Amino acid sequence: MLSATDKVVLITGAGTGMGAAALARFAAAGARVVAAGRTRSTLEAAVDRVRGAGGSADLVVADVGTEAGARAAIDHAVRTFGGLDVLVNNASVGWAYEQVVPGSMAATADAPPEAWRDVIRINLESVHLMCHFAIPELRRRGGGAIVNVSSVGGTRGMADAHAYAAAKAGVINLTRSLARTYGPEQIRSNCFAPGVVDTGMIEPYRQVFEQTFADPAAAAALSPLGRMGTVEEAADCMFFLAFAGYCNGAVLVMDGGSSA
Repeated sequence: MLSATDKVVLITGAGTGMGAAALARFAAAGARVVAAGRTRSTLEAAVDRVRGAGGSADLVVADVGTEAGARAAIDHAVRTFGGLDVLVNNASVGWAYEQVVPGSMAATADAPPEAWRDVIRINLESVHLMCHFAIPELRRRGGGAIVNVSSVGGTRGMADAHAYAAAKAGVINLTRSLARTYGPEQIRSNCFAPGVVDTGMIEPYRQVFEQTFADPAAAAALSPLGRMGTVEEAADCMFFLAFAGYCNGAVLVMDGGSSA
């Protein structure tokens, strides 16, 4: 049985959605978890839920898409719990970000350069920065695990959201490269690539998805399972990748069979 007892786990983007579910999943298995993110209120709520269930958790407010923020997140985990065993890079923006930064999920000709750079910074540069500062701490523990969250959008071309697709593809090949380079040091790196998961990230298109899944034929065409994934199912995948000892350089797709 996979065990997380007393492991120190740092999860970025942990205030909501898949990150918050992963925080609860790891803590329930005995890990000491640190929630990192940009919004204190959501982090506090996620950590309070973990503590209310008897888990060990702390939080750090940091923008991990910046060098200072990434370093602060790693330093906080080490200072609070004495080290680092697992890093889960979940921080990301998606479809809902179009409401915040217009053009961020557009095709190349319609995506302002500043919107492109913003998505790349949050979705890809954050992963690089967190790994850069985490690897020395994992070495001090004699090994550990990195789980990077990509997307099925990073495994194939997309008609829009070009920055998102490029960033998520970058996460996959960065993960494979990390696995080859640091695997000999017993630092395993794996990638989780979800399809449509029921989170706030899809909120602008929720009605479209709900209408699609209400029609059995349309639902089957979008996903053989006929539904969206849940955050709890996503958390299970992240947990598996963190503690499956011979799993290194893998890309675990969770999309209900949509890309089969």
